[in-house]
Amino acid sequence: MSEQSFEEMLNEAFKTIRTGEVVTGKVIDVKPDYLTLNIGYKSDGIINKSDFSSDPSVVLTEAVKPGDELEAKVKKLNDGEGLVVLSRKEIQDDRNNEKVKEAFENRAVVLGTVLEALKGGLAVDYEGARVFVPASLVSDTFERDLTKYVGQAIEFIITEFNPAKRRVIGDRKSLVSEKKAAAREALLASIAVGDVVEGIVKNITDFGAFVDLGGADGLLHISEMGWGRPESPKKAYKSGDTLRVMIKDIKDNKIALTRKFPDENPWVLALTKYAVGNVVTGKVARLADFGAFVNLEPGIDALLHVSQISPERIEKPSDVLKVGDEVTAKVTDLNAADKKISLSVKALTAPPKKERAEKKVEEDVVDAYTDSEEEEDK
Repeated sequence: MSEQSFEEMLNEAFKTIRTGEVVTGKVIDVKPDYLTLNIGYKSDGIINKSDFSSDPSVVLTEAVKPGDELEAKVKKLNDGEGLVVLSRKEIQDDRNNEKVKEAFENRAVVLGTVLEALKGGLAVDYEGARVFVPASLVSDTFERDLTKYVGQAIEFIITEFNPAKRRVIGDRKSLVSEKKAAAREALLASIAVGDVVEGIVKNITDFGAFVDLGGADGLLHISEMGWGRPESPKKAYKSGDTLRVMIKDIKDNKIALTRKFPDENPWVLALTKYAVGNVVTGKVARLADFGAFVNLEPGIDALLHVSQISPERIEKPSDVLKVGDEVTAKVTDLNAADKKISLSVKALTAPPKKERAEKKVEEDVVDAYTDSEEEEDK
């Protein structure tokens, strides 16, 4: 038998390893910047801090201790000083990439944590992989401020996976749209015209307010905000207000709302409160060339014609009245069906026709009696 060299015997005593192979070893020593691993090879292995984890905040002396078993991938058989260069991070990256690849191929909904808001979108951590969600795919509406997502866990799907270029793209917008569509369908299936529901004011415009009904928005037009028309939607409500509303109409996906509840209709009691002959008081709501509209209560305006504003003739209402003036007048006409009431201030100063007729008869009688006495004296 030929004699073997010491090096040959040494090589036979230890296992053979190759670059890229995954090995298991026991921690021998831990330093702040690296740790040493016994991998059963003729040389020990070394894992630098940068190769230990994707998390730069990891403290090696706290993460591991001598005696711990670790898996690592062989990066280089000799670092120049006889040690095998190992990486634990590459194993994690490989395993994470497999999870990302599986999620991509199955179009699975995944959950990741937003790391930071970039100029063009969000950087999200999913299983150790850095996923980029473009701003256009963050939501189904324009997002001006993406920083509000930082630190949040968000759901998305992976639409592009290219590990060679380290390019992973996520899409949250499609999930948001799908959830909203499902919620809208569920809401539309559960409501009907005439239902009274609660909603939250989401957005206010000059013509009305959009109310979130929990699955879809409904429009509360300014003309439907109550029996009395408000001066401005923005003065009547603010975003976040909870409102009790009634479904007025549903057409396709559009929902019209109203706060004109039938049991609060002021015209129900109008026949009694504003009967012809009653004296009422209200405030001038608006002026026109032909008269003034007087608000008697929310939802009920009456017309004070220019000819009935004063016993004296006036050219136009604005000569004697202005918006906000309080007016006391007599109801001269009521048409509840057409929701019309006519008023007259003039009628308060002029005696009724019956009184005038009786006064004329009395005057005629007095005149006749006086004439008779004069005849007898002759």
